[in-house]
Formats: sequence, structure tokens, C-alpha cells
Amino acid sequence: MERSGNHCEMRIKRFAYWFTGLAIVVIIWKLCLIESSVDNLQSIRKILDFHKDQLELTQQQLVFLENLAKKKSAGGLPTIYAVTPTYWRHVQKAELTRISQTLRLVPNVHWIVVEDSETKTDLVRNLIAESGLVVTHLHAKTPPFEQLKDKDPRWKRHRGVEQRNAALKWLRSNLQVNKNNGIVYFMDDDNTYNVKVFEEMAKVKKVGVWPVGLVGGLNAETPILDEKSGKVKGYKSGWKADRPFAIDMAGFAINLDLILKSEASFSYKMEKGYQESEFLSYFIKKEELEPLADNCTKVYVWHTRTEKPVVNGVVPGLEV
Repeated sequence: MERSGNHCEMRIKRFAYWFTGLAIVVIIWKLCLIESSVDNLQSIRKILDFHKDQLELTQQQLVFLENLAKKKSAGGLPTIYAVTPTYWRHVQKAELTRISQTLRLVPNVHWIVVEDSETKTDLVRNLIAESGLVVTHLHAKTPPFEQLKDKDPRWKRHRGVEQRNAALKWLRSNLQVNKNNGIVYFMDDDNTYNVKVFEEMAKVKKVGVWPVGLVGGLNAETPILDEKSGKVKGYKSGWKADRPFAIDMAGFAINLDLILKSEASFSYKMEKGYQESEFLSYFIKKEELEPLADNCTKVYVWHTRTEKPVVNGVVPGLEV
């Protein structure tokens, strides 16, 4: 009788595992039928949450299924590798929270977060874990001689060099030419992004460009197009518009294969304000740039730096 009871119990367990596996497959199949519009993608979490208790899914399994469904619904879209350098200040968590919420609406994104730090911090680690995004978390410390002092203007030092180079190194170490279909975008944590800018990136063949709002003392900086050819002939910029590529870091995206085939990097030796221009010179000529965002007539990204808060005290036990 005891053997019979144990045998029956084992059969029940096997049936439960089989049913759970089948249910997960059905859920994924249903999610894959969802089209890749932003509104429909928002329903993924609701569907998975609805079935979470029934399937006894852990939070990690829930995030895995959600990201799998997003990739399936994205179809043949290239993966956007969004590179975000970040450093500690009181508004760091607020800045990263804002852009992580935007990225949750993008079905085909891989977020590469690089801390300007000797080690990975719990603040960033916890935010990434809660984001539900596919993330690679790196760290690279800016050398002391290139660090901004509290009262220094932002233009006085190169910023993000170590962090962006660490991301480039990771891409070249982990991805392969002609195998990983992707676009690389340098996505600073103090900007504001419309999800439409990521839809534009999916069209990039080599290097795509678009306007950036609230930068260089202008309401927007933008490439200027030739009316007949539609190609970039110059730039509307508040600073040195005669640069080979007078384009803000937020105003371009590069095909992943171009990155993987090159040894291009950022450098402290470059003239101040020329990081973008020198970097783009590795890959393309001005006339070959691909104007996006309705022929550079729409603004989908803005420089919106958060004001530095005056903090006179810290509330114990709260991570703000």
C-alpha cells in the first residue's frame, strides 16, 4: 500500500510539472501573437502577473518570460544596445529611473549601464534588478586627473570616456560581426527620450542622425539637409558648427557591425567638445549620414539635466 501511495504521489507530481511546463509554453505562444506596438507590449506584464501565482513563478522567471515575449514580438528588429554612463549624485536614482521606465516601452533594447566607480554599487544594482530590462552592468572609474571639480563647468573635462570605452570593449568581446543584428546608442542618464527615437534607430543601416532639443544654447541642434539630394550638408549648432560632425552624443546611432569591425574609441587627447565628431570620423563621411526623424524635422530627445538639489540632511533608512 505504501509503495502504491508513493507511486501515485510521484505520478501527481509529474503531471503537475508537465501541466506547469505546458501552461508556460501556452502563455509564451499567446504573448508572441501580440503585435509590437507600445500599447500591446504593456499588456505582457499583466498577462504574466495574472498567471504568476498559478504557475508559482519566481520574479526572475517572470522577468525572463516577459523579455522573451518582447523579443518575439519585436520580430526582426535589431537589438538596440543603449550605453548609459552614470555616476553618483543625489539625482542619480531619479535619472536612471526615468530612462529605465522609457526603455520598458522598447521591445528590442539591451541596456548597458556603466558606473563611474571602483565597484558596482547597490543603488544601481537594485534599480537594474527592479527594472525588468535586459541589462549588462559594468563599472569603470574616471582617473583623478580627468574628474570634474564641484565648481568646474561641464565642458572643462571630457566626461564618460572610460565608461563608453568599457561598453565598447564589452560589445567587441561578446558579440560577433554579421551574427548579432544591432544598433549602438550612447544614452546619457540626464536626457529625456521619446520612445519614437528608438523606432527611428531600427532604420539605421550605417549611422543615423536626428535633432536634439535644448542643447548648445539653441532650442535644438540639427543636421542641415540639401534640398535636392536629401543628404546632410551642414549643421545647425550653437558651438563650432564647422566641425566635421557637429552632432550631440544623443543625436546619432551606429550599426553594431561598424563598431565590431573597428577599434574606434573615445579619448582624453581629443579637443574638448570633439568626442562625437572624432568618433564618427572612424565610420563615415558627412554625406553618408542617414537623416531620420522625418528628415530631421522632429525632436525625439532633449537635454533636460535635473537641477542639483540642496540637501542639508539625510533621512535614515531611506534610499532616495
